[in-house]
Amino acid sequence: MSVFAQQQRKWWALLGVSIASFLGCVDFTIVNTALPALQTDLGASVDSLQWVINGFILALSSFMVLVGRLADLHGRKRVLFIGLTVFGLASLAAGLASRIDGLIVARIVQGLACAVLYTASGAIVSSTFDSAEQGKAFGVLFGVNGVGLAIGPVLGGVITSAFGWQWIFLINVPFVLLSLAICSVSVDESRAPASGARLDWLGALLLLIGLPSLVLVIVQGAAWGWGSSTTLALIAIAVLALAAFVAVEQRVAAPIIDLKLFANRRFVAGVLASFGLAVFYCVAFFVMPLYLALIRGESVQASGWLLLPTTLGVAVLSPLVGRLVDRKGPALLIKTGLLLFVLSALLQAGFDGQTSLPYLLAAFVIMGLGWASILGPSTVLGISSVPQEVGSVAMGSLMTLHNVGGGLGLALGVGLYHHFSATPVDDGHAAFLNGYRAVMLFLAGVTQAVWAAVSVLLRQRQPQGLGVVEEGARGG
Repeated sequence: MSVFAQQQRKWWALLGVSIASFLGCVDFTIVNTALPALQTDLGASVDSLQWVINGFILALSSFMVLVGRLADLHGRKRVLFIGLTVFGLASLAAGLASRIDGLIVARIVQGLACAVLYTASGAIVSSTFDSAEQGKAFGVLFGVNGVGLAIGPVLGGVITSAFGWQWIFLINVPFVLLSLAICSVSVDESRAPASGARLDWLGALLLLIGLPSLVLVIVQGAAWGWGSSTTLALIAIAVLALAAFVAVEQRVAAPIIDLKLFANRRFVAGVLASFGLAVFYCVAFFVMPLYLALIRGESVQASGWLLLPTTLGVAVLSPLVGRLVDRKGPALLIKTGLLLFVLSALLQAGFDGQTSLPYLLAAFVIMGLGWASILGPSTVLGISSVPQEVGSVAMGSLMTLHNVGGGLGLALGVGLYHHFSATPVDDGHAAFLNGYRAVMLFLAGVTQAVWAAVSVLLRQRQPQGLGVVEEGARGG
């Protein structure tokens, strides 16, 4: 026994991995408000600035499944420590960058390291807490993540104004050291129990060809043109590589992704809910600030305050939702959250130039309620439905598809917005509102379809096997 009692140690472990995951969430959003300062200081073009964000997303989405498998094989604590160290060094490099190219490379490495922070942290929580406390623990973890997402843009503006853009990266270093210190004395090592398992290198190679190609198409397809030779070539590479990956994974003894996971109805339901969540918030958060600025004439600071009830709602409510998951199970909360998203989208489809503040805030608050009801419970549903020894891979698969959903939804949503806002009308406000309504109706339809699919998947009990936790045992 260490210096901490066993009961205390698991909560210290949660604190340590929450700091790690929090850093990843903050860095996902903190850069946006610093982009004008970056452009001025580094003389960067708009295209280069986009890659400060896109490079991070590309690396994050592409490596989640692979690093999850590495964590399962070589130890989640060890891989988390490597990820934290790499993230700290990349943050230092980003803060010291004197050219935009160097900053982009550092951001790509940050994204790769964040893939570890997200997957290993979730798997460590899953292995540290028993099923009766996982909802509460994941609620705390995702509440902390919600705080990171909510305050990232605010922190970016405050830190950049007070100390310079470099410090939005340099400030990560002491928090990395704090997380390492706490985890070193509180986190127990865990890994997949299968002895002699080795990484499937052919599968890894195919995945690292196919997945980045797919993500790159999602991120850049609209800019290149969906019918351009570059886009079509990358689509062909992605399809061929991922098809070959599936064929390889069905034959190897220790696959990177156990495709049997996707025969598990509860796991698939969790993945679908997480996918739908990402589609909704990525698209909504693209158009909501535009509505506040272009139609209501709000300043950047006022828009931030008006959006805060949505993101802060996730942070405040996630721990409460986690406790409800422990008592009622995740299924009811997920389905309720999806319906709240549908309601928020329909309310927002009614926005116009004279929308009252209470109506607007009600729509935003309902979105935050839905977000909190899906984020943690979908992860608990997915992770609790599979054997603990594949926890990191399951987490990586879930979060990868979450990010792909966000990217794909954003591409489709922006395309819809541009199409309907380009419709000839008398004034620009009406054109924007046409696009906004089309986007919100699209989100309502997609989310309703996800709700129907999740409801069907959770209607029948999963046959025993694959480490399924029965609905009755989880109270769902």
